[in-house]
Amino acid sequence: MARAAAVDFFNILTGPELLEVTEAHLPEHRERLYPPTVALSMFMKQALELDRSCQRAVDAWAGQRAAEGLSVRSIRTGAYCRARGRLPLEMIVALTRETGRLLSSRARPGWRWRGRCVKLADGTAVSMPDTPENQARFPQPHSQAEGVGFPLAGLAGIVCLSTGAVLEVAIGAHANPGQSEQDLFRGLLDTLQSGDVLLADALYCSYWLIATLQAAGVDVLFEQHGSRITDFRRGQALGRRDHVVHWLKPKTRPGWMSREQYRAFPEQLSIREAKVAGRVLVSTLLDARTVCKSELSRLYARRWQVELDIRNIKTTLGLEVLRCLTPQMVEKELWVSLLAYNVIRLLMAQAAQTVGLHPRELSFKHAVQMWTTWSCRACNIFAAPEEFFRLLAQQTVGKRPGRIEPRARKRRPKSFPWLKVPRSLARHQIRTYGHLLCA
Repeated sequence: MARAAAVDFFNILTGPELLEVTEAHLPEHRERLYPPTVALSMFMKQALELDRSCQRAVDAWAGQRAAEGLSVRSIRTGAYCRARGRLPLEMIVALTRETGRLLSSRARPGWRWRGRCVKLADGTAVSMPDTPENQARFPQPHSQAEGVGFPLAGLAGIVCLSTGAVLEVAIGAHANPGQSEQDLFRGLLDTLQSGDVLLADALYCSYWLIATLQAAGVDVLFEQHGSRITDFRRGQALGRRDHVVHWLKPKTRPGWMSREQYRAFPEQLSIREAKVAGRVLVSTLLDARTVCKSELSRLYARRWQVELDIRNIKTTLGLEVLRCLTPQMVEKELWVSLLAYNVIRLLMAQAAQTVGLHPRELSFKHAVQMWTTWSCRACNIFAAPEEFFRLLAQQTVGKRPGRIEPRARKRRPKSFPWLKVPRSLARHQIRTYGHLLCA
């Protein structure tokens, strides 16, 4: 087993820190060609490959077995796909959470902000194949015509600022009411602990969330929501365009909140508002002598790291469009990819600690390239980890303060018309008329 394909993932999953979690969720199984730990290791490796097809994963597995003198019975993907389907989602989720917790809790003091754990919150959406099962669980947006759009899942997550590890994620139907980004995030509040600092954009700047986190001992730093007017002539002045004001509890109770919950909220909150570089920041860090306005601005600028983390997950790992055909496998694919993402972040943290850098200074894409290259060449990374970590840490990201790039492409796409009717109807039109009547 220790010499099987994806051996390095297998070693991590069965290491001393994750072995208990793995065994606690491991289902009863026979010693087949793809037992659960091997299937999960292959699934994780598949999530990091440029070619993420099941055929590519099985071919690599067969090649590794042949190189080691083991029998290769078949390269058909059916057995591997069934093995993936048997993997318990609970085990994958538990391993993802545990790797994130271990990374965040063991971050070096120099990686933290004033010795405190800073966590980032944000949301995004991912698409998936247009199947009836996926449409039923994750309906396409209402703005798209039936049979033309794709199922869309909404995500809300919490990420560790120090290490980039994903700590928790909530998944919902993007088009369904009651499953907005804020609704999903309210289910993640147990991930935040007393003493943490939460960074998020203006969407999270609400009275209810700030009051809930403040009662739990969590400080916040958000950008001011556009619907709230900031008047620096009011409140207790702390400096130029920096003051503490009292926010009154809104008189309107949100639909998701019970009357008992509404009455339990305080009648007012003491909130610090500071304007820096044209942006109003909202925080519960009220002591200006301890945390000055410019330091708040520098800390909030690091919120952009969560946007880079989402880009790494969706673009580098290719999760912008999922591949599985059923909702159950869609969730597994998502969580397996997040587990693989956390394992890469674990390697980056180890490399950063080895050479005395901050994990955020290392390139995530380079780490993925190093891992997949060494794995494909059957290198035993754990036989000489110092060399692997030294090479991984050589590629650092550029220092680009205030970088601005247009969200536009210079190279034009191919001029295919948009398909605005179901594909089956388009095929019928081509068979009947020789061309598409209405694109």
